[in-house]
Parts: sequence; C-alpha cells; structure tokens
Amino acid sequence: MLFHDVNVTLQAGHVYALVGPSGSGKSTMLSILAGWTTPTEGEVLRHGVWRVNWDHVMLPYLAQGVTVECAERRARALLAEFGLERLADRQYRELSGGEAQRLMLARGVACNADLLLVDEPTAQLDIHTADTVNARLGALARRGTIVVVATHDHRTRDAATDVIDLEDYQ
Repeated sequence: MLFHDVNVTLQAGHVYALVGPSGSGKSTMLSILAGWTTPTEGEVLRHGVWRVNWDHVMLPYLAQGVTVECAERRARALLAEFGLERLADRQYRELSGGEAQRLMLARGVACNADLLLVDEPTAQLDIHTADTVNARLGALARRGTIVVVATHDHRTRDAATDVIDLEDYQ
C-alpha cells in the first residue's frame, strides 16, 4: 500500500502541493482524485465538483459550444497567458518539452474545471517560466478552482496555499 488514512478536504480557492519522494504515490493519488483509479480502501467524496480535469485531458472551447471566432480569441489569450502566443501556429512536435508542458496546462485550463489535477507542471521549465505557471495556478484557485499539483519543485510547493505530504501517510 502506498499510503493510508489520508483524510483531506480540498476547498475551492486553494492550491494544494502534493509532495513526497519518488514512488510515494503522487501520481496514483491524482489518478484516484480524478476517478480513474479506485482506492483499495476508503472513498473519495465530491461535493460541488462536477468537471474534473487532468493536465493532459482537454476539451476545446468549441466543444463548449462557442463560436469559432470566440474560441480562437479565447485560445490566443490563453496561449499568451502561458507565454506561447508566438508558437500558436507551430506543430506540437516542434515544441520543446517545457513548451509542450505549458500547452497541455493551457488546454486543461480551457476546460474551466472545478478541480484541476496537475502532475509536475514545472519539471522542465526555467525559473521565470515556472514562476509564471505557479502564478497562473494561483490565479485559477482564486477564481474558485481547486488545484492539486504533484510536485518535487520547492518553488511550486512554496507557491501553494496548502501542502499534502504523502510521507505523513506512509
């Protein structure tokens, strides 16, 4: 068993840093929170959380029923927030690892999720870009999204409002 007796209430407006050493179960915990994995014991209760998103799962603005023009405006604005506006016309395979990671995060944000689950969003980023991503996650939380970030990055941990250390549940 990776962890046990985890009893945490996640609240809107918070960024939770999910931390622990490699192999402690951070990704497994995100998968359980997303509903993709059933816990071997206990349960996950959701109150007022209907739209759940993982950073590599996205629903484009068009799927939300907006016009093509509106979807394009929103997408370009979101790309700009993540410093990707100059890369809007590039193919995915032309992006660096950090650029691709930010693009996936931007796509996740486009879903307007109640709960955003993000696995190592700053792992391949320089300090300035990582700080921008951390600030964006904080802004999402302030708008009412629950954000849970699995991370090894101490800067991301420090930028979070709360820390869930899986070593406490070993």
